[in-house]
Amino acid sequence: MMHKGLSVHWLFLSVLFWAHTANGDVSYSFPEEMKRGSVIGNIAKDLGFDVSRLSSRKARIDTEGNRKRFCDINLNTGELTVAERIDREGLCGKKSSCVIKQELVLENPLELHSITLRVQDVNDNSPHFGKGVINLEISESADKGKRFLLEEANDADIEQNSVQSYSIQNNEYFVLSVQSNSLGEKYAEIILNKELDREQQHEVRLIVTAVDGGTPPRSGTVAIHVTVLDANDNAPVFSQAVYKVSVPENSPVDTVVVTVSATDADEGQNGEVTYEFGHVMEDYKHLFSLDRKTGVISVKGPIDFEEETTFSLRIIAKDGAGLTSYSNVIINVSDINDNTPIIIVKSLNSPIPENASPGTEVGIINVQDRDSENNGQVRCSIQQNAPFKLVPSIKNYYSLVTTGELDRELVSDYNITITATDEGSPPLSSTKNIHFTVADVNDNPPVFEEQNYRANVQENNKPGSSICSVSATDPDWRQNGTVVYSLLPSDVNGASVSSFLSINGDTGVLHAVRSFDYEQLRSFKVLVLARDNGSPPLSSNVTVSVFITDENDNSPQILYPSPEGNSFMTEMVPKAAQAGSLVSKVIAVDADSGQNAWLSYHIIKATDPGLFTIGVHSGEIRTQRDISESDSMKQNLIVSVRDNGQSSLSATCALYLLISDNLAEVPELKDMSHDESSSKLTFYLIIALVSVSTFFLTFIIIILAVRFCRRRKPRLMFDGAVAIPSAYLPPNYADVEGAGTLRSTYNYDAYLTTGSRTSDFKFIRSYNEGTLTSDLTLKKTQSVENILGGLGNEVEHISQVCHF
Repeated sequence: MMHKGLSVHWLFLSVLFWAHTANGDVSYSFPEEMKRGSVIGNIAKDLGFDVSRLSSRKARIDTEGNRKRFCDINLNTGELTVAERIDREGLCGKKSSCVIKQELVLENPLELHSITLRVQDVNDNSPHFGKGVINLEISESADKGKRFLLEEANDADIEQNSVQSYSIQNNEYFVLSVQSNSLGEKYAEIILNKELDREQQHEVRLIVTAVDGGTPPRSGTVAIHVTVLDANDNAPVFSQAVYKVSVPENSPVDTVVVTVSATDADEGQNGEVTYEFGHVMEDYKHLFSLDRKTGVISVKGPIDFEEETTFSLRIIAKDGAGLTSYSNVIINVSDINDNTPIIIVKSLNSPIPENASPGTEVGIINVQDRDSENNGQVRCSIQQNAPFKLVPSIKNYYSLVTTGELDRELVSDYNITITATDEGSPPLSSTKNIHFTVADVNDNPPVFEEQNYRANVQENNKPGSSICSVSATDPDWRQNGTVVYSLLPSDVNGASVSSFLSINGDTGVLHAVRSFDYEQLRSFKVLVLARDNGSPPLSSNVTVSVFITDENDNSPQILYPSPEGNSFMTEMVPKAAQAGSLVSKVIAVDADSGQNAWLSYHIIKATDPGLFTIGVHSGEIRTQRDISESDSMKQNLIVSVRDNGQSSLSATCALYLLISDNLAEVPELKDMSHDESSSKLTFYLIIALVSVSTFFLTFIIIILAVRFCRRRKPRLMFDGAVAIPSAYLPPNYADVEGAGTLRSTYNYDAYLTTGSRTSDFKFIRSYNEGTLTSDLTLKKTQSVENILGGLGNEVEHISQVCHF
C-alpha cells in the first residue's frame, strides 16, 4: 500500500530521460504508479516529427508481445502519456530491470520506431514476513553464540527499496545478525547471547522488525515465540543450495519438476524433516505444488513461456524440533511452438480506384508470434492469382501493394487470403481473409450494339411515331454507366435534323417529327450520340440511315394523249394498215416507285373491240387485223392506265382514230368530239363562212404543201407537226423498262390535223435503236414547225370550212 509521504519521492523520480538509438528508437525512464494521463515525454520532439502531421500519418502506439498498451500519444501535442496503471512488481517481479517494449507506428510513409519504457521502482511495498508468528524450539543445551536462521522478510520492491536491515526488540537472550545470501537478499539470524535455562524461563517472546531503504523507509514485523526444549542441536541440511531445472511449457499437471532433499543428523523426531514453501509469490503457488514429506515439486497449473520464463521458489526444510534450513529452486521454462502467428490488419484502403497505378500501397499488415527464436520467426505469403503482393517493410510489418492494373468491369472486388507460417517444428500457420472493393472510374465510353442502324419508314407516316431504337451499353457503374442519347446537329436537305427526327434521351427510341414524302425525300442519315454521366463524360456515336419506303399515293399521270381541257386527240390511220401496225401509243408515268409505279394499259371501251389492241406494259396501240372497207372511219378508244400498288390507282384517257388516207376523205370531225363541244361547233362554222373567201388562196397553197410532205412520208398525212421530245417528261419520273413509261427505244412525232384548236391529232412513228435520237428528231420537227408556224390558225379554219 502506498503512503501519502511518497509524493516528494515521486517528484524526484519524475525527472525523465530519453536517448536516441542508431535507428531512431527512443528510451524513457519513469517511476511506476504514475497517474493515468501523466506525461512521460514529448516523443514528437524527441524524434523530430512535425506535430501537425501526426493525425494525417495515423500515429499510434502498438504493443510488442504485450497484452496491454501502457502508453498513448497525444496527437495534438506529441506527448507520450500513461494509458493505465503501471505496477512494476506485477510486471517484472524481483527483476532488477523492468523494461516495456512499445512501438510508434506512422503511415504515409510507413515508419516504425521502438519505444523502450524503463519502469523505475517506487517504495510502495512494505517488508512483510510469511507468518505472523515464528515458532522456535531451542534446546536449553544450546551453546552461547548458536545461530538460528529466521525466515526472511519479503519486500516486492527491489534494490534500495527492498529490505535493507533487521532489528530486534531488546532482550537478554538473543542478539540479531543480518546476512546476505547468494542472491544478494538480506536475511536475519538470531544469536544466542545467553544460555537458556528451561527451569527459569521455558519460553521467550521477541519482536523482529525488517526495514527497507526507501524514502521514507517502510517496515514490517514478526513475532518470534521461542520454546526452550531439551537438546536438538542439528538443523536440516539440503543436498544443494540451489536447484536449477528446466521444464517445457504446457507440461501436463502432476509432471515432476524436481525433488529437493534435506537431511538432519538428529535422531527420532528431531531428525524428521518436512518441506514447505518459503516466501513465494501467490501466483507461483497456483502453478507448482510441494509434497511436504517427499520434497517433490510438481506442476499444478498451466505454465506458459510467453507469460513467465523463469520461476524462483524458496524451499524450507524443518526438522521435528523446529530447526530449519533454506534452499532455492530455479525453474527455467523452455519454449515450444504452441502459438500460431497472428495477422493484424493495421490499415486498409478500400475501395481502391481502378486506375490505381501498380505499386500503390493499399494496406499495412502486422504479423506477430509470441513464441521465441525459430518458433517466433514468421513467413508471410499471399495467394498468387490476385494482383497484390506483400512487401516486407519494417520488422514484422508488411505493405500490401498492387502488382498490376485493376479493372472494375472485369473484377469488382477481391477476397485475398494471407497466410502466415512460423519456422517451428512442426510449423504453425494462420490465414486471414481481406476483402477489397474496386471503385469505378469513368474509363469506358458507351458502345452501341450495332455498328450502323437502318430504319425503314413508310411515307405519309404519322408525326411522333417511332421509327427505330438504338441501344448503347456502358460497363461502368452508376452514373458512369448511365447512357443519355441525343442527335448530333446536322442538315438534311438544308433543314435542321431536329425538324425531321427526335430521340428519347433515356431509351434511344427515334421518333419522326414530320410526315415524310417519298417523292420529296427518299433517304437521309443522322448521327446519334451516346454520352455517359461520368466526369468527364465519355461518348460515342453511330450512324442511323433512314430509308423512306414508297406508298401508293400517286395515281398514274397520262402524258399522251393529254387529258387536260376539252380537246381530243385524233390519230390518222391509213386504210392500208395491216395487222400489227403501230397506230399510236399511250404514254403515262407514276410518281411512285417500285411496284407502285408498274403501269398496265387496258382498253376498256372501243368502237370496234376487235380492231385494236394495246400493249399491257408498253401502251402501244396496234391493229389486231387488217383494216377493211367495212370498218367505221371513226374509231373511239377509252384507255385505262392502272398501277400495281395496294390498292391500285388508275387514270383514263380517250383516243380518237380516223381511218383515212387523205384530207379529202375526211368527214366532219366535229362528230367525234364530246357532246359538250357542240356549242363551239356553231361558232367555228360561222368563222369558216366568213373567212372562206379570204383564205381560199392560202388553202390552195396548203394543199400543195401537204402533197409535198406525203411524198416524203407516204404513211403520214401531214408532216412537220411538233414532236414530243423526251424532255417533255417531268424530271422526277423514272424511265423504267417495261414499267409503262416512255421507253428510250421509241421516239414519237405529233402532227396536227385540219381540225379546230380543240382537236389535236397525233400519229406515231416507231424507231429502232439505229434511228435518229430524240434530239435530232426534235430539231427536224422544230424546223418544219418554223415553216408552218405562221399558218397554224389558217389551217384549222380552212379544215373546218372544207369539212363544212
